[in-house]
Amino acid sequence: MDHQFLLIAGAGLAIMIAASVFARRTGVAAPLLLVALGIGASYLPSTPTIHLEPEIVLAGVLPLLLYSTAVQLPVLDIRRNLSLIAWLSIVMVIVSSLAIGAVVHALFPSISFALGVALGAVVSPTDAVAATAIGHRVGLPPRVMTVLEGESLINDASALVVLRTAIAAIGVVGGGFDLGHTLLDFGWAVIGGGLIGAVVGVLTVLLRQRLDDPVLNTTISFAVPFLAYFPAEELHASGVLAVVVAGLLTGVLGSKRFSARDRQTQATTWTTISFVLESAVFLAMGYQLPELVDAARAETTVGEITGLVLLVVALLVVLRFIGLAWPALSGRFGRGDRNEQQRTRLSQFEEALDAMNPESDREESRLAWARRRLARGRADVEFEEREPLTSRGTLVLAWAGMRGVVTVAAVQTIPADTPHVATVVLAAFLVALFTLVVFGLTLPWVIARLKFQSESPEDKRDATQALLRRIGESAIDAMGPLEEQTVAGEPLDPELVATMKERIIPRLVSASRQVPAAARPDSFEQMAVVQRRYLDAMRDALGAERSIGAFSSDTYRQVETLIDTIENRFKPA
Repeated sequence: MDHQFLLIAGAGLAIMIAASVFARRTGVAAPLLLVALGIGASYLPSTPTIHLEPEIVLAGVLPLLLYSTAVQLPVLDIRRNLSLIAWLSIVMVIVSSLAIGAVVHALFPSISFALGVALGAVVSPTDAVAATAIGHRVGLPPRVMTVLEGESLINDASALVVLRTAIAAIGVVGGGFDLGHTLLDFGWAVIGGGLIGAVVGVLTVLLRQRLDDPVLNTTISFAVPFLAYFPAEELHASGVLAVVVAGLLTGVLGSKRFSARDRQTQATTWTTISFVLESAVFLAMGYQLPELVDAARAETTVGEITGLVLLVVALLVVLRFIGLAWPALSGRFGRGDRNEQQRTRLSQFEEALDAMNPESDREESRLAWARRRLARGRADVEFEEREPLTSRGTLVLAWAGMRGVVTVAAVQTIPADTPHVATVVLAAFLVALFTLVVFGLTLPWVIARLKFQSESPEDKRDATQALLRRIGESAIDAMGPLEEQTVAGEPLDPELVATMKERIIPRLVSASRQVPAAARPDSFEQMAVVQRRYLDAMRDALGAERSIGAFSSDTYRQVETLIDTIENRFKPA
């Protein structure tokens, strides 16, 4: 059995790699290929029956997937799109669950309202893996990508809370469903999960900051999702939300507190983990199809299951378009007159600040904080004008409602002795499969027809250079004149000062290790110390600029990567 398991695992990895390579060459999303290959493999003769326990996916795989996404997702983008993300991932998940439960129960009376709500809860959360894979390849606007990823992070928590309440109601005579209890449960899930995730995120970052060992640092990062998930679940809060908060905080604090080597190691490691786990789950989705069909055959017919699946898919599509009609019709994102009103308020705020005369250091600090808030407000307005969420972007968001990992795993947590549970499980699986295939295959065509304009390479380069110049000037101002710098109480070598002024500083820390031949023997050590000071000052300036948000998240990421690369080159062997 052990040899068989190893053989299956090896074959699975080979299929994942082949599917990924094939997807890059053909343009078909890898999740679709993996599901198809899984279905094909399940019908091969002599293939063993593999039953993937839903608890393994929900408690073992899902936290890792969510953390790997959250730790790399820019908080700046989440903040700017928070209202839309919250609307889609919280309000629309609850509304969709209740609406699907009511319609399914009305048209299929044998399925109780509570079981119908459970079905609605598991099919409501979207899975952005396939959508973002397509979006990255065809050049989807960054803002649309952020909404898709942010929604998929939070809607899992909403759906699982509703599912938990629905499962509890299934055991009640008549399948009663208490909306008030659901809202209370959801409130505690959000508050409790957020607090636990914040505590775990901060404490683990402080611990990892003290370690100068990439192996230990990476090992601790593996534990963070579970340290957040299991305590939250034990307290009946949202373990999923706790993982997301811990990941977001780790990403924000890690940019300041982790070394460049640790950040690069973390990025590579978690990208690899995410690739393997996501691929494995989609492959398992296809492989489980015959088992689910056999389980449902005794209690349903082909006509009934077809009607149920088509009904649920139609409801999901209609509800998603209706849910996105609110921000589209209200012009909440990128509307000109709203931006003008905000710009006017900011100008009035600036006039009030200019009229202030601080008389103490405390007042001076508060004034500086207010000016940073003013700069951030103006950057937000410029962002709305630079990257408005247009009707084309809204259409892509509506069409990118694929379902995946959470749907298949969560539906199997419904008690096995529940009447018609096999029908609901198969329906949820087929809904996820239908949305992956239909929307996944047509999404590239939809995006191509909408003809989005992506930022040109020249504009990206200009933005990166502008940000580099800005943080470079801030770093020089923070360090003061090079002539006044000392290392271990000793002034710098005059020839080293001249070299840094002429060559290294203007180039924003050259990667060369060469020291002038006429310089003192200890000039290299002095230069290394000054370089580290300069890099630290640049990193502080980058953090301040990022908090304002005048540039895109991709620009901040590019500059941070450049600083990390330079830091590694000058790191002592």
